[in-house]
Amino acid sequence: MYKFLLALWFSVSCISVNAQEAALPKETAKKKEIVERKPHSPMKAALFSTFVPGLGQIYNRKIWKVGILAAGAAGLYYGFDFNQSSYKLYKSELIRRQTDDPNLDPQLERYSDSDLNELQDFHRRYRDMTVIGFALLYAINIVDAAVDAHLYDFNVNDNLSLQVRPAAVASVGSLLPGAGLSFSLRF
Repeated sequence: MYKFLLALWFSVSCISVNAQEAALPKETAKKKEIVERKPHSPMKAALFSTFVPGLGQIYNRKIWKVGILAAGAAGLYYGFDFNQSSYKLYKSELIRRQTDDPNLDPQLERYSDSDLNELQDFHRRYRDMTVIGFALLYAINIVDAAVDAHLYDFNVNDNLSLQVRPAAVASVGSLLPGAGLSFSLRF
């Protein structure tokens, strides 16, 4: 009996709410719609991109930018993985040579100890550069989301234009006109 009364109360309250909204005049409904529209928040877009890279771009409805971010991250990850594995390979070979370990890699016999040291430094440097690249990509992701959110409601139509045309310019002391450019800015 208790469940039946609860269900009856819930259905009656839903009907009364719907009836009240339907009874609003059209002008009031339009004003309510305008008031409820929230502005696009740059802070929210930046926070979304901070916590989940690419989510700010989705919030700004620029989903194609997520693909660019993913491709950049994938390229940087590949570079990091390649340089890290090469660094470990050359470092372990150099350690084995210095400890007189008999299990040397036959493919690396052609390199001297100084060559292995240079190769190790080379791959460590580029591994570190990919880490810096990750940090830059992350920062660009956040800045892009915030700037795009600031410009989300920016009006760009035919009324905003700059036209450049050739023009004849009268020169002082000469009867012949000179060539010039005319700039016309329309708001």
